[in-house]
Amino acid sequence: MATIDATRLDAVFTALGDPTRRDIVTRLSRGDATVTELAEPYAMSLQAVSQHIRVLERCGLVSRGRDRQARPCRLEPEVLRAAESWIEESRRTWAARMDRLESHLARVQQKGDA
Repeated sequence: MATIDATRLDAVFTALGDPTRRDIVTRLSRGDATVTELAEPYAMSLQAVSQHIRVLERCGLVSRGRDRQARPCRLEPEVLRAAESWIEESRRTWAARMDRLESHLARVQQKGDA
């Protein structure tokens, strides 16, 4: 299972905090795309879309390849898997804590009813 350091994890969640960047990640999950292709649905400049892509590149979610003169963007799914792993581990931890709290409250209530 992929792991990710705390600094990169912070950067991933910060990057995904923006709806445009989440849209770009969603689009790239369907396949590589150029900046021009990624910019099509937005009423913003290519430069603005490029800035969003640079944020995604810095945290490792996106990389750019080389295809003749084009530089298609591609999603790096292992970074998403590492963030997903962190989320799942946190979910399991909190679920276990809530289960213990529920058991404790049930015991307290039973003692109060006795």
